[in-house]
Amino acid sequence: LGCHGGNPAESAAKTGGIPVKTLISVEELAVLIDQDDALVVDCRKDLSSPDSGRQAWSAAHIPGAIHAELDSDLSDLGKEGQGRHPLPDEAVFSDVLARWGWRPDRPLIAYDDAGGALAASRLWWMLHLVGGPAAGVLDGGWSAWKASGLPTESSQQVPARTLVSVAYDRQQLVGYEALQAELAAGSICLLDARGAPRFRGEVEPLDRVAGHIPGARNRPFTDNLDAAGRFKPAAQLAAEFKALIEPHAPAAVVHMCGSGVTACHNLLAMEIAGLHGSRLFAPSWSGWISDPGRAIAVGAEP
Repeated sequence: LGCHGGNPAESAAKTGGIPVKTLISVEELAVLIDQDDALVVDCRKDLSSPDSGRQAWSAAHIPGAIHAELDSDLSDLGKEGQGRHPLPDEAVFSDVLARWGWRPDRPLIAYDDAGGALAASRLWWMLHLVGGPAAGVLDGGWSAWKASGLPTESSQQVPARTLVSVAYDRQQLVGYEALQAELAAGSICLLDARGAPRFRGEVEPLDRVAGHIPGARNRPFTDNLDAAGRFKPAAQLAAEFKALIEPHAPAAVVHMCGSGVTACHNLLAMEIAGLHGSRLFAPSWSGWISDPGRAIAVGAEP
């Protein structure tokens, strides 16, 4: 199944009377769960602790939620030269979705405890990449669910396996050579989702080289959220991104970060804002610096 039908932000699938939007509220998710009509996926991850996500899920999670491991389900750490979180092969991701019991007609709702950045937006984007027509991210994530007073559980579900074969839409990805050519031509706007000190090269807690790709602009993913950890209103996000990417169109935007995970948060924010068609440079900074011959820049963007 390669279901490349439509933009999930534009053509929300209808399930049980609830539109499955790109961004879904706690109340909307509660209704879907009551109707037993959603595949809920817990994507929590602390990058400093390899087993943190599974431990958090085992302790408590949204009822019926299954666990997604960033390092194995949403990445293939065995690939070299593709950054710290390389995309898994299509067959591998197909097997993951089959193990979860995913079907293209069943909405998948991802959540985490980092405003969607680790790693709910990564899973949402991967569903977007294979044309999943019904995928969303829980706004406010785990903390919003707990604050609502809705129930949690610690029991672990074993879904019935399904038959799945998905294909990536390669037009949503940008490789090394294309990125360099398009940057040189000035035809793209490259947005880096890392925090400003990392972008400027003042600190680098994860990668061996500090700095950024020459020509990139900085949009820390945290700028997409309000003080409560929820996404800003769509109109506000649209105004902020338009001011940042001008004179480029949304479809000329390429996202990156340290390893291709939090970059998906900016991509998600643009979709929420109605700014469709941006792409991902999945290897991101950790992949870029795997070749010492590639240029780096430090300091603020020009």
